[in-house]
Amino acid sequence: MSELISPYINDVWHLPILIGFIILLTIIVASITTRIINVMIKKNREIEDNDDVTNLVFFKRSVSVLIYLTGISFAIYMIPQLRVVAASLLAGAGLFAIAIGFASQAALANVIGGLFIVMFKPYRIGDRIQVRTDLSGVVEDINLRHTVIRNFENKRIIIPNSVISNEVVINSNYEDNKICKWIEMGISYDSDIDLAKSIMKDEILKHPLFVDNRTEEQIEEGEEIVPVRVIMMGESSVNLRAWSWAVNPPDAFVMGCDLLESIKKRFDKEGIEIPFPHRTLVYKNPKPDSSEEMP
Repeated sequence: MSELISPYINDVWHLPILIGFIILLTIIVASITTRIINVMIKKNREIEDNDDVTNLVFFKRSVSVLIYLTGISFAIYMIPQLRVVAASLLAGAGLFAIAIGFASQAALANVIGGLFIVMFKPYRIGDRIQVRTDLSGVVEDINLRHTVIRNFENKRIIIPNSVISNEVVINSNYEDNKICKWIEMGISYDSDIDLAKSIMKDEILKHPLFVDNRTEEQIEEGEEIVPVRVIMMGESSVNLRAWSWAVNPPDAFVMGCDLLESIKKRFDKEGIEIPFPHRTLVYKNPKPDSSEEMP
């Protein structure tokens, strides 16, 4: 193709037109490709638990970068002066390559990390994940450089792929979306434990977001649908825990908030006391008489 175009390059007007045409063609091809992939992504988002969304989003980013790099490289190649400069720099290409290699280590690590994420799928777009102890949210995008997480305050957390690849990630949607929500309450030592456990179980069963997570074998064996256990004897309370299940993390959060409120109201109605923390102060020296005048 370059042999067919080269006769026109020497024309001072043809060269800018040719370069402009190449750049315009690159933009058009990249735009059309992106729109086609966006349509495919939109169709696949309607399918629940579809891995193709993550693959297509990453593929869209990769193809877009490749198209622009190819177009820009070809446009530069069409300029004879830049060919001469490139030839003169060929002798120092070894040192230049070493310098580029050191400078691009982080970028290359991010690209490789992104490829591993897409290949092995520790998380996918739409998954709720937690990184470290203070970063959590929904995966919104995975590209060549970084992963974008939208937290629950609608802020975006941008983590380089090389960093998140080396972190422990808690994925609430990995394999199974269902989640167990602990409902914990403390009651006074004078309260009726059996009544408190019965109230907690009853309130959980009545909640519309609760689901029965038992298998058929567990149902046949008569395993409790909502286990409620005494988990600790605290300083001023007997701590109870109930195991409740929801379809997904958002439902589990809403259900947990509702149950804390409804159980508290039932406890108040049924006479189950939720004690305040108690502290005992011991004076080793005699307490001064407040009636005495201060010197």
